[in-house]
Amino acid sequence: MKKIIAIACVFVLAFVEAKAEGYQVNLQSTKQAGMGHVGVSMKLGAESMHFNPAGLAFMDKTIDLSAGVSGVFSSASFKDDTGYKFDSDNAPSTPLYVYAGFKIFDNLAAGISLTTPYGSGIHWGDDWKGAHLIQDISLKAFNFQPTISWKITDRLSIGAGLMMDFGNISMDRALIGPGEMTYMANYMVQNVAQNYPSLLPILQPMLEPIMKEMALYNDASAASVSLSGKAGVRFGFNVGAMFDINDKLTVGVSYRSLIRARVKQGDISLRYANEAHLMGLLENVNTLLAQAGSMLPDGSGLPQKIELPALNTGTFSSELPLPSNLNFGVTYYPTKRWTVSGEVQFVGWGKYDALDVSFSPSSLSVYNMHADKKYKNSFIYRAGAEFAATNRLDIRFGAYFDQTPVEDEYLNPETPSMNKLGITAGLSFRPLKNLSVDLAFAYVTGFGRDGSYTDEYMLMKTIPNIDDSYKTRVFSGHYSVYALMPSIGISYGF
Repeated sequence: MKKIIAIACVFVLAFVEAKAEGYQVNLQSTKQAGMGHVGVSMKLGAESMHFNPAGLAFMDKTIDLSAGVSGVFSSASFKDDTGYKFDSDNAPSTPLYVYAGFKIFDNLAAGISLTTPYGSGIHWGDDWKGAHLIQDISLKAFNFQPTISWKITDRLSIGAGLMMDFGNISMDRALIGPGEMTYMANYMVQNVAQNYPSLLPILQPMLEPIMKEMALYNDASAASVSLSGKAGVRFGFNVGAMFDINDKLTVGVSYRSLIRARVKQGDISLRYANEAHLMGLLENVNTLLAQAGSMLPDGSGLPQKIELPALNTGTFSSELPLPSNLNFGVTYYPTKRWTVSGEVQFVGWGKYDALDVSFSPSSLSVYNMHADKKYKNSFIYRAGAEFAATNRLDIRFGAYFDQTPVEDEYLNPETPSMNKLGITAGLSFRPLKNLSVDLAFAYVTGFGRDGSYTDEYMLMKTIPNIDDSYKTRVFSGHYSVYALMPSIGISYGF
């Protein structure tokens, strides 16, 4: 059963699901969260550092400070053709942002920011039907960015920022999922019955009590693996340009580069539904296999022994792409009180072609894994509007459509990816001239989709000369998701 360790590799897939539609967090400003998260062609003061660093040069204050936090309350549902239905039980996540912008000269500004552009969290539980793919995942990625912006003319500006990304990940999945032990036992009985029918009456009485014990795990994960690791600092860049065509129309473009996040030395641990019982059961199974092996010829299609590797004695490393983002936007000011903006965001998910996971020490390198992902590039379409109701109150609303980068045959419950529609609203109130209190709320719903994911039965990997039809399984069904995202922020300038 040496290749059983390879299933831990697939578990790291969730780390890749942390961007764009899959795990890209669009909550870097409470103000802009209320406008569908537009901003590439808007002059947002310090908050321009994320959306378009060129906008920072247009800040009208000497110092501009902004901070905020959001709550993401999400839920995912799965159902299949048998009528099985299961809902996730996710803990809320809290992405945050902090900006500080400084006017150096009339045409030059600089600043620093800390944001959480990537993050994901989903909890399905230990014993649900898809536990072999994912039980629980939590991902947090942080971006620290020093930025400089230059206003070349009164209408044209450019800007650039150095992105430094870091974060952490923890994931759990079943090593031996519900029903897998019974599945393997049934295969071996069928193998003996078909090829060696005269031995079945001898082996059947010995197997029956063991199969009764295996049945205890038909609805429970006998063993699970936990992976956790920290992604060290990786560098990228954020550049942009902004141009006022006239007093009523502004265009902007920005580009955030690809960053390849890497876990160099992640930790691995094991969990059991009942360790003592499982180990005793495997001992009985191996005794029976030894007895059967003495009666059967070599190459009979039965394993010599089943054992769980000590995964917690090793570490893992993996690298995955945080995709690039290219943004184009237009902002129109029809009156002094109204601002209308729209933009298109191109997300370079096509760079995520496969996931490679390596194990250490070198004795575990035989379990290294290559998993095809075949993501496709995607687009996000955004629109938003702001109305200055009074000198102290601004009202905002917006919407966006977010395309999935995941093909139907790669749809996985780690991050149930689908096209999503977001509806947003928000407001800002200024109790003091330079102080703004910002509120926003977003409702995001996924367009439910059917999909599947194919993987191997872990226990079946130990069986030599096994027919391919018994090696793999297809986990398919219908997924739906939704999220509620309230945000609060505060900004102050002087």
